[in-house]
Amino acid sequence: MSKLHFTTKHANEATVQRNWYVVDGTNQTVGRIAAKIAAILRGKNKAYYTPHVDCGDFVIVTNCEKVVFTGNKFEEKQYINFSGYPGGKKEEAAQDLIKRRPEVIMERAVKGMLPKNRLGRKMYKKLFVYAGANHPHSAQQPKDLKF
Repeated sequence: MSKLHFTTKHANEATVQRNWYVVDGTNQTVGRIAAKIAAILRGKNKAYYTPHVDCGDFVIVTNCEKVVFTGNKFEEKQYINFSGYPGGKKEEAAQDLIKRRPEVIMERAVKGMLPKNRLGRKMYKKLFVYAGANHPHSAQQPKDLKF
């Protein structure tokens, strides 16, 4: 009787295939779309997902000024920044931030769902968020991604 040897295949930089995807944020709920984008940035949609390797894809989010919140979050949710100085805490409501810098809402939602280490920071760099429908990444021939 012969012994069978099974080996686990781990992804590495040489074996990872990276694709480009475009996500339209029109009428999408912020948290739900951010969770799906974070999974794609991590590479969890691939059969060879390896937790300690960045095997995720590039994601372009367009029309992020048209995302929606559930419940009363649009009026009540506060985005907080702290400068590090005494009295340097600044709060801004979601309805004010989406008018001023709509990209920040999607960026912070996705970043909060990625790992908090150097691998997570590398994954975050593959996210590109734009307020309008246009983006400068047409040379990469991104595919549309529907949720």
